[in-house]
Amino acid sequence: MKRTMHLDDLLKEWEFNPHTLNVRMVKGSDGRDVIQMRVDMGVLQLETTGRPDGTVIEGNPSYLEYLQERVLEEPELKLDEDQCMEVDREFMQFYHRRICWLRLQYYNRAVMDADHTLRLMDLSERVSPDEEWTRSHEQYRPFVLFHRTQAAALGSLEEDESGEEAVQAINSGLETIRQFFIRHEAEEHFDEDELVVRLVELRETLRSEYAVGQTLREKLSQAVEQEQYELAAKLRDELNRRELD
Repeated sequence: MKRTMHLDDLLKEWEFNPHTLNVRMVKGSDGRDVIQMRVDMGVLQLETTGRPDGTVIEGNPSYLEYLQERVLEEPELKLDEDQCMEVDREFMQFYHRRICWLRLQYYNRAVMDADHTLRLMDLSERVSPDEEWTRSHEQYRPFVLFHRTQAAALGSLEEDESGEEAVQAINSGLETIRQFFIRHEAEEHFDEDELVVRLVELRETLRSEYAVGQTLREKLSQAVEQEQYELAAKLRDELNRRELD
């Protein structure tokens, strides 16, 4: 009789710690990199490319790409119950991998997975079966934007040691979150939102640690507000020059 497979040795070797996110990168049987996350009663294993569970959806690397094809064929498509479940599966899979990338400090990968989730949210809203389903998913958009902004800021430090790009990445993320609050007529709650507060704290910590004063974009915004258009033009030219370098 075939012996039953178990995870006893793996779970004993890697104890679960409830006070931190238990993540590591290991090699698969064929030598590929895979991510493992230790959870309370087991281990999750995620692929590093494509969909985290490694599934190909009718020739597409993710359910997002599959839905994009379906919408091209059927512009009036509305999700049925099974399709809603598949969307939720993909949301959850990319959430798990996104937090793994953040824990492993693979910030650019975290940005890529956050962007995938945001595109899936946009498409899901378009083909949503009803308003209630849309609201139940849209409520998590600030959380995804929070992760994306964190990752973009910390990732930029690997290329720009001055810290200015990191501060600007947080400013851009905060503005995107602000637009979400405006869209849902809740702008008065923006400044006190926990995720916003945490991003502001991160920005000011980076500003202090890297001695970052006003960024060029902050100076440009201030110049426009104060109607200093000649200065604004010079700052805009400098921004364009930097982006071309």
